[in-house]
Amino acid sequence: MEIAIRTLSRTTKKHLGTAKSATIALAASLVLSACSSDITPASEQSGAFGGTAGQNAGVLDQPITHIHGVARDPITQSVVMATHEGAFERRDGGWYGRGDVVDLMGFAIAPDGTWFASGHPGFDTDLPQPVGLIASTDRGQTWQTLSRGGESDFHVLAVGPAGVLGFDGTLRASADGTRWDEASIPAPPVDLAVNRATGAVLATTEQGLLQSTDDLATWAPLDPPESVVLVDWVDEETIVATTAANRVLLSHDAGQSWEAGSPLSVEVQALGAHLLPSGKTEILVATQNGVLKSLDFGSTFVQVP
Repeated sequence: MEIAIRTLSRTTKKHLGTAKSATIALAASLVLSACSSDITPASEQSGAFGGTAGQNAGVLDQPITHIHGVARDPITQSVVMATHEGAFERRDGGWYGRGDVVDLMGFAIAPDGTWFASGHPGFDTDLPQPVGLIASTDRGQTWQTLSRGGESDFHVLAVGPAGVLGFDGTLRASADGTRWDEASIPAPPVDLAVNRATGAVLATTEQGLLQSTDDLATWAPLDPPESVVLVDWVDEETIVATTAANRVLLSHDAGQSWEAGSPLSVEVQALGAHLLPSGKTEILVATQNGVLKSLDFGSTFVQVP
């Protein structure tokens, strides 16, 4: 399986010794907001998040405060947001809340349509605090705790051919979502991405963009032209990333060379990249003003209609 959505970690950063690490740490800190279990769902209005809108539990007027992930569901082809106020699905011209409100800090959609998440329970839920690793097979309508309930708040989740990766202060790997092994990494990951074909893992850290091709045994640096904050695999060779300057970077050779696009005028909160059924690469970015998409490798972006 391969993760279809990427999130940002809220891990507290140490004082950094180089300009490059300071840049990426600053970019990450700008998009990470403190979360609690006192949350209320909301929806989108007129292309920006806030105002009143429909949700399964009723019509509420608290705005979405932060988006932790964005993706297109591979089964329904609908765009999904994972937020501080729960999961939202784009359909019928609006954003509709899915199921109980859960502060979804980490979020991943597998190719078979299973949603994986972590974070904190909202009101009137029977999930533990923190929720550990939870899964949904009905697009967020119901959630089941798979493991580490009351123990782990995975701010970074990724799903690959070998199972699930999560970071809760420790990098952990699980083949089945229930039993976990600890793994080493040179620095805490802000984001993780797993190649569904090769199993290669990318990690954005304050030490730069790292790659492991041997099941997390070792890590080697890649050298993009800017400090990378968010990253995703599109296929076996194609990588999409966003930088501390909110610029999209693209590599067609698994990170050996890079192309840079124009920077976005707004801060990128979440990134998702994948192949559409048509074969085109779609890049989704979530910002404070809404969800944008690009079909030309990040050269231009339009609002998700």
